[in-house]
Amino acid sequence: MQHVGQGEHAVSGNPLVVLSTLLGSCVSTCMFDPLAKVGGLNHMVLPNDSSNDPFDLMSQVNAMECLINALLKGGAVRSRLVAKVFGGARMIGSSAAVGEKNAEFVLSFLSDEGIPVESQDLGGTQARRIRFEPTTGRVQLKLVTDRPIEPIIAASKPPAPSGLELF
Repeated sequence: MQHVGQGEHAVSGNPLVVLSTLLGSCVSTCMFDPLAKVGGLNHMVLPNDSSNDPFDLMSQVNAMECLINALLKGGAVRSRLVAKVFGGARMIGSSAAVGEKNAEFVLSFLSDEGIPVESQDLGGTQARRIRFEPTTGRVQLKLVTDRPIEPIIAASKPPAPSGLELF
């Protein structure tokens, strides 16, 4: 299993490779060519929800272009690329707009580039764990619970008899 962190991307044509990432407000695009059996994913994030900085948009475009170029270098054909998009959650302590903007950007970019989105799971309030098989396009998605873990309390042993009885 190969983990892909924030701002990274990975591509593989090896059927034994599984790419994984953990997403909150970030968005991941899993993209693959079903005939060339090569695929990859990126993990991108918009720095903040109020940014009008052109650099932020350029970094997102760059993240998508880097993934596409790596796929083409790996043997994919652009006209056969298919995408699956995940993430964009509204996480505790962050503005809802960050995840929404990330999701809107990716869907708009893919539409403009003529790359079909085969499936998507975007928004909500839960983080997602993604496992992507790049040669088949198969994705496993697991929602990460936001419930606190309840402590396990060990059963107490009854006191040993002491021969002394109190009233």
